[in-house]
Amino acid sequence: MDVTSDVTSDVTPGVASDASAGVPAGRFDAFAASCPSRRLLDTIGNKWASLVIAALGLDGRSRYSDLSARIAGVSQKMLTQTLRNLERDGLVTRTVTPSVPVRVDYELTPLGRSLLDTVCRLKMWAEEHMPEVDRAREEYDRRNA
Repeated sequence: MDVTSDVTSDVTPGVASDASAGVPAGRFDAFAASCPSRRLLDTIGNKWASLVIAALGLDGRSRYSDLSARIAGVSQKMLTQTLRNLERDGLVTRTVTPSVPVRVDYELTPLGRSLLDTVCRLKMWAEEHMPEVDRAREEYDRRNA
């Protein structure tokens, strides 16, 4: 199955050509070193970002403390940085409600929701195939010890 023609044939209006990166006018190619889509892949490819997107998709609007409790092992610094990156990329909204104490809620935007199915499938794939991956890692470690 050749997926490259499907992936590279999408035209994005309003995107300037970057001939030095080998990116034709109106197209992005994440294989090109200077393609801006790589920065987005850096964000959404991060394990914490994927888990935040999945949590917000499954649980809906959530407070910071709810996300922190839901995503075991994430530090306060990393969760804050991840939420800021997702907000900057337009995947998450942050709503501040004046109260004592101040209430801050996070929610997926329509753009974030468009990514949800992909992220949840990846999460489920990882959970389903972890025993096979563990066996492969053990075998690799035995061969290369």
